Amino acid sequence: MTHRISSAVASQLSVGVSRLNDAIKILRRRGPSQFQFWLIALLIGIVAGFAALFFRKAISALQAWAYGAPDVDYIHSFAAGLPWYILLAIPALGGLAAGVILHRFTPDGRVRSVADVIEGAALREGRVETRAGLGSALASLITLSTGGSTGREGPVVHLAGVFSTWVSDRIRADGITGRDLLGCAVAAAVSASFNAPIAGALFALEVILRHFAVHAFAPIVIASVAGTVINRLEYGDVTEFELVTPGALQFYVELPAFLMLGCVCGLVAVILMRSLFFTDKMMTNVQTAIGMPRWLRPALAGLILGVVAIWFPHIIGVGYETTVLALAGSLTLYQCVLFAIVKTAAVAITMGGRMGGGVFSPALMIGALTGLAFGVIATNVLPDVSGTHALYAFAGMGAVSAAVLGAPISTTLIVFELTGDWQIGLAVMVAVSMSTALASQMVDRSFFLTQLEKRDIHCAAGPQAYVLSLLRCGGVMRPLGDARNPSAAECAPLISQGNWVRAAASLEVAMPIFERTDLPYIPVLSGSGDDVGEQLGTLFHIDALKAYNRALIAAAEEEHS
Repeated sequence: MTHRISSAVASQLSVGVSRLNDAIKILRRRGPSQFQFWLIALLIGIVAGFAALFFRKAISALQAWAYGAPDVDYIHSFAAGLPWYILLAIPALGGLAAGVILHRFTPDGRVRSVADVIEGAALREGRVETRAGLGSALASLITLSTGGSTGREGPVVHLAGVFSTWVSDRIRADGITGRDLLGCAVAAAVSASFNAPIAGALFALEVILRHFAVHAFAPIVIASVAGTVINRLEYGDVTEFELVTPGALQFYVELPAFLMLGCVCGLVAVILMRSLFFTDKMMTNVQTAIGMPRWLRPALAGLILGVVAIWFPHIIGVGYETTVLALAGSLTLYQCVLFAIVKTAAVAITMGGRMGGGVFSPALMIGALTGLAFGVIATNVLPDVSGTHALYAFAGMGAVSAAVLGAPISTTLIVFELTGDWQIGLAVMVAVSMSTALASQMVDRSFFLTQLEKRDIHCAAGPQAYVLSLLRCGGVMRPLGDARNPSAAECAPLISQGNWVRAAASLEVAMPIFERTDLPYIPVLSGSGDDVGEQLGTLFHIDALKAYNRALIAAAEEEHS
């Protein structure tokens, strides 16, 4: 009897696996239908939500083990009582472990984060690096657990992108489908991290896809809700932060103060972003000058963080405890300014040392400190027409993070969802609008897009700036044997003058040659490096312009479909 039952179960499992393989083959051949696509979006949302949840809980568990803290939400208070050598050793050892992992899993020792997901959406048909992404997530987990002063959202977003990439590769998704699936994964990860379904969906659209196409909206919302449900099953329907004192905004009279706060927060955000870039460049120069192995760089950064943590344990981890104190108005003006400066330095050291983590949580903390400091001054100058200190802290939290992320819509909503208080909306919106408008003039729109610009990846200006990099000269040229091609004798002088391109080069290389010379065509050669190679064909200026135009039309159709 038992044997017959086992045989029946095995038979059913075999049939199920066979049908699943058949379904995958159909998806690969025909692509998913709309209903199938929504089911895939739901699956991705569930997996990305669990990934975010496990990442958060793993940080808490490892941090509690490393520091011996009974409650990691109050790690700063607990760490203040630890011996100095413990505070010094933990970040250094964590940095060493992160450095070894990144050395093994990445070709350049750089942590993958949100900027790489944006690049994947724009240039890689919704795909991100898998091996480097997994290594970055592990390194960031260790960093955040051992005193690194960054946030968890960047690694989680890229980790979710790794899974969506795996799914896209399995079903051979085209660019539009791959980008939509990537957006689903990001939305679920953000929603599960912060219990913010609306902001999670809009973050994926505003920051990652950078458009609000209707075809992407439904699956992204489905995935975002799935991620939120997973968060609430574990933590309940509660907000991350609580507005302790009522947000009594003195309407109209007090609005100029929030406009001024927005300008201040925009400048603070720019200082934060430029500090990160400056520190990364400085530490790279030091690493090159002394010949330091790249795996040792995070360990050095961790050692410096340990020294800072001896006097300022507030820099440890994401800074939840200090952020709560700022939002409650429980810090003095001196403490707010001092902690904001020290936190900015700590984040710059962590990211400049390439230890891992994201910038969103630090931006929330620095923004809350900035807002509270401004609020203390404002309410003391005009006490009769001022709201509470906490109200300014919440507005500052949204304003700095919005300017750093370049996401005014989703950041405004995420502040609402983190607090559950929709009455502070006017103050937050005014501050956010001013901070993003000011900061975007001083950087390439956001921290992430500026990161990409520094790598010569031009996503900030939109498809018209990066579409040329997607088109290869070999795919646009007229091959040898085409009757419309000029003769070899006509092409020879152009080759000798250096007016030619490689077949593997993008139109980004070819178009400046056409602009500079006014030539109607240039030869396309094989070879690499110093080897000129043989002529494979001819690239005509008109063909390059037509290809560019078709690519722009396709991008516009995707954004407006």
